[in-house]
Amino acid sequence: MAFIWMNIAKRFAFRSTGRNFSSKVTLGDPIEHATGLEKRELLAKLAGNDDPFDANKVFKRGAGTKAQPNEIPSAFDARLVGCVCEEGSTSINWMWLHKGEPKRCECGNWFTLVHKAPV
Repeated sequence: MAFIWMNIAKRFAFRSTGRNFSSKVTLGDPIEHATGLEKRELLAKLAGNDDPFDANKVFKRGAGTKAQPNEIPSAFDARLVGCVCEEGSTSINWMWLHKGEPKRCECGNWFTLVHKAPV
């Protein structure tokens, strides 16, 4: 009797997975069903911009004086920025930049936030 129930259970256990694998339906292009920020990001990547948010971009420091601070682009009112103070340094000095408020790093370089069009 247990053998019969085991065969029935095994038959029904694999029935649902078998149907899913035999389906010929495929998902469409991700851009067709993406919306909002995800769609704008996918369109930017198709246009050749692999980093539309400048998250992995390294900015070279300029003069860095109070009169000519290093300009960091952002579409928001604040951005987290890391400064490698010395060329051979293994640590990063992190600081928050706020729009309209130039900020001085511990190494003496000045940074300011400039507006960038959102993605």
